[in-house]
Amino acid sequence: MAPTNGSTVVTEGLSEKGLKSLPKQFHQPLEERFSEKRILDHVSIPLIDMSKWESPENWGFFPDCDHGVPLEVLERVKEATHRFFALPAERRGRYGSSFVPHVERALEWKDFLSLFYVSEEETSAFWPPVCKDEMLEYMRSSEVLIKRLMDVLVKGLNVKRIDEIREPMLLGSRRVNLNYYPMCPNPELTVGVGRHSDISTFTYPPPRMTIGGLHVRKDNGTDWIHVAPISGSLIINIGDALQIMSNGRYKSIEHCVIANGSQTQISVPLFVNPKPEAILCPFPEVLANGEKPLYKPVLCADYSRHFYTKAHDGKKTIDFAKISDI
Repeated sequence: MAPTNGSTVVTEGLSEKGLKSLPKQFHQPLEERFSEKRILDHVSIPLIDMSKWESPENWGFFPDCDHGVPLEVLERVKEATHRFFALPAERRGRYGSSFVPHVERALEWKDFLSLFYVSEEETSAFWPPVCKDEMLEYMRSSEVLIKRLMDVLVKGLNVKRIDEIREPMLLGSRRVNLNYYPMCPNPELTVGVGRHSDISTFTYPPPRMTIGGLHVRKDNGTDWIHVAPISGSLIINIGDALQIMSNGRYKSIEHCVIANGSQTQISVPLFVNPKPEAILCPFPEVLANGEKPLYKPVLCADYSRHFYTKAHDGKKTIDFAKISDI
């Protein structure tokens, strides 16, 4: 599967032209603009030690310092991302800007490249040579973390093991995004990524590789918590798929990335997703004691299609799977 292209507007190219003001198409509605007055002071996400089998039921975002991915691998990922976006636009091939531009009221200030892992053959054919080896190394180095993290999470749901039927449901697909947030002339007018929750089983981005722009909103509140980078850690982010399969015990969390007026930012999240043909529904073990299901069975491909047919809108995507009379 070839890399995807999201838009004909390229933010990085606009930034390099030395713009003094932000073009109108990037001006977010007032209600979507980020205000530092809504950042909670002296509040941070908890540090959870996955080596001690701690189960993060209260938070959908948490840093893991014991992830096992070599720091030199992450450094090569960072360098490869900068190399890709340093290429002239005509040599980058198919890449995107914003999220779903044709349905957005305003564009997000971001360029990105999505790389879907299907097979070694497709990787060799379609992934850009300038970053292919580093991204593959990143994925391969993450396999132990993925399996260990999934073991911890399902044990918290009384699921004894992940068998050959459940593994594709939980871990059947991989995607890595190279996200590039150029320095913005008017960061107060736009966003790098609008507020949303991921639809994955879980996602883990390395901390922002320059200035941290990631913020989360807990329990459907109105205020934001800054996710400060912790040296050497990965940020684990629970997605909607695991919220559905856990019947709400684990919760995906609304998050966003703010634009930066002084420096370029990058991030390289790895999304661990169910296979498109997987059925998302609560595990029977979660419902074994008579707990009522909060979510109906939905095909993963249908859930994903719903997500990508609208602009970022907070946690509203999960409503697609909710049982309406609960």
